[in-house]
Amino acid sequence: MLLDLDTFKELNDALGHQAGDRLLEQMGPRLEASGTGADIVARLGGDEFALLLPLGADEAEAIAAADNLGHALNSPFMLNGLGIHVEASVGIAVAPRHASDAEGLLRRADIAMYKAKAARTGHAVYTAGQEEQSRDRVVLAADLRRALSEGEILLHFQPKADMQTGEVVGVEALVRWAHPERGLVSPAEFVPFAEQTELIHPLTERVLDLALAQSARWRQEGLELRMAVNISVANLLDARLPDLVQALLARHGVPAPGLQLEITESVVMADPVRAMDVLARVGELGVGLSLDDFGTGYSSLSHLKRLPVQELKIDRSFVMNLADDGNDAAIVRSAVDLARNLGLRVVAEGVETAEAWQALTDMGCELAQGYYLNRPVAAGQLTQWLARRSAAEILERT
Repeated sequence: MLLDLDTFKELNDALGHQAGDRLLEQMGPRLEASGTGADIVARLGGDEFALLLPLGADEAEAIAAADNLGHALNSPFMLNGLGIHVEASVGIAVAPRHASDAEGLLRRADIAMYKAKAARTGHAVYTAGQEEQSRDRVVLAADLRRALSEGEILLHFQPKADMQTGEVVGVEALVRWAHPERGLVSPAEFVPFAEQTELIHPLTERVLDLALAQSARWRQEGLELRMAVNISVANLLDARLPDLVQALLARHGVPAPGLQLEITESVVMADPVRAMDVLARVGELGVGLSLDDFGTGYSSLSHLKRLPVQELKIDRSFVMNLADDGNDAAIVRSAVDLARNLGLRVVAEGVETAEAWQALTDMGCELAQGYYLNRPVAAGQLTQWLARRSAAEILERT
């Protein structure tokens, strides 16, 4: 069994390496007392530990042991006077089915551990074929590092419009990868991978840098569009994020209200205390905060009322069938009323028809984005579209 602590780097960044060292010192005794029945508990390095169950232990016993490890970590670790909760991912490999030598077992337990970390399941057992997937991860990591260094990461932008006036008031920046062989790669193919590795930090920095550079260019052209950028859980738990945002705003000369960070409910719930601290510091800069994909997460209303956000985005899954599904219409109407009562702006994603636009307007929704308005496009295309749209509106009024 291979155990790796989740977000250990972020803990080091937030509390310092000495606090991280004290956590590791407490881990050994905690693991030994966890009731796994392991013959050996060893720290391999960093925040990675190995446990060797007795010869003859089967997969069911290993899974039970992994559950015991999870229970053992439920109690907080005391660091710098704070009670810190820690989670871990455990990979399991069983001899002789998965490997008959120590090196093979460790390698396959490591692969299973990354599967558990990606799926956030706490533990996973190695299965055939995962080794090839692991090799694919190595190749993807190398390709993505090259993409970051060679300028292959670019942005497309989707407009947001005021539903009463039709005026475009902002854009959402959506990352793309211009791969030299595969062409334009969707973020769904590489962002989840980046979120599981340290690559999410340079990727987010590149996206913020590109977004604010484009925002500055549009402002020079007289287009003051609020720029929205999505932020992952790893970013939100990184205590350096507010400083990075402040530095990039200054570099490009964009006022703080011109930037908006979009977060999801699940991102905040990963570690509410740390997330709220980072959000508060970002908010103090004057940067806008938006709660994305509302209705699809699992946070409670008690968390929602404490979040320092100014905007709530209704997930596209409720908007796309709005005209035909009474349940979706009821959910959207309730979400709009809730947001307005909390003093939040409401944005509807996935608006694709005139009927949906009108229904949302009637409900009191303030902003919308979706294919009915325009698809995500490159900056130059969006600039041209805005010019044509403005000219068309002037002709219509005259």
